[in-house]
Amino acid sequence: MAQSAAPLRSLRQRSSKAVVDLVTVDIGGTHARFALASVSPDGAIELGEPVTLHTSDHASFQTAWEDYATRRGGSLPRDCAIAIAGPVGGDVIRFTNNPWIIRPALIPEKLGVDRFTLVNDFGAVGHAAARAPDDQFVHLCGPEGALPAEGTLSIVGPGTGLGVAHVWRDGAGGYRVQATEGGHIAFAPLDSIEEAILARLRQRHSRVSVERVVAGPGIVDIYETLAAMEGRAISPLDDRTIWQLGASGEDSLAAAAVDRFCLALGSVAGDIALAQGASAVVIAGGLGLRIKDSLLASGFADRFRAKGRFETLMAGLPVKLITHPQPGLFGAAAAFVQEHLS
Repeated sequence: MAQSAAPLRSLRQRSSKAVVDLVTVDIGGTHARFALASVSPDGAIELGEPVTLHTSDHASFQTAWEDYATRRGGSLPRDCAIAIAGPVGGDVIRFTNNPWIIRPALIPEKLGVDRFTLVNDFGAVGHAAARAPDDQFVHLCGPEGALPAEGTLSIVGPGTGLGVAHVWRDGAGGYRVQATEGGHIAFAPLDSIEEAILARLRQRHSRVSVERVVAGPGIVDIYETLAAMEGRAISPLDDRTIWQLGASGEDSLAAAAVDRFCLALGSVAGDIALAQGASAVVIAGGLGLRIKDSLLASGFADRFRAKGRFETLMAGLPVKLITHPQPGLFGAAAAFVQEHLS
């Protein structure tokens, strides 16, 4: 999918109609990813090679933009799409994990652009799920085949937090994305191990959301709960280490924690699909892609279907994992297309 600037120029030369070039950006707490995107007359999107900048290395989004412009030779297209890890409404956009502030009204002046789109980062993932080709999905469970062209796609994305969105598709190529705060619904344990995980988390949180369990950092509490249940004395490990040990199979307790995470994610994804009236489910997020093999080998599918009277309904829903390497950048560009070019 990623391309250099030269193929983007050649795409423009091949078309007799106008091709729209834009800068697409995906801003998180730690990194800001930039790429050039090219939108052909038929609406197809091609991404250039992404450049990742550390937010801590730049005083503001504007200085990061200027750094990227310098790396690109000094000039950039006058259209841009920006995915932001947080709410995008209001006069001032603040970030949780970095000191940047964006004032949407000043974007044209500060960045030198004519048109721009702001989208929540997981809303951008929803756009990516709606637009990505079939070969950028891995089948996890349910009926084989392409995602349905009509109905609701539930998007569930474990990462640093748990992103949740839904995409409604009209069957004729049109769609609408709704980002939500579904990652903050209450966690519902289904067995004694999950009850022990919940009890541990309640020692620190008056209310335990699903994000506390089925987002990347949640693996620490799962791992430590399993150790306590077995009476094991363990050294404190961070979430990255547990994921590495569990995915590689080097540590049997870490591997059990990863498997338990996949079970819980299956339950949560099924609950969200029921709540949203989904016709299919897409698992997204950087962590989702990294644990692909674990999801396939775990009881994720069984837990997804285990909805009592609705088990037959759940078995009929396709569940896929998006494998696009830059869904935030691609999705932000797709949001721009929908807002300005459709």
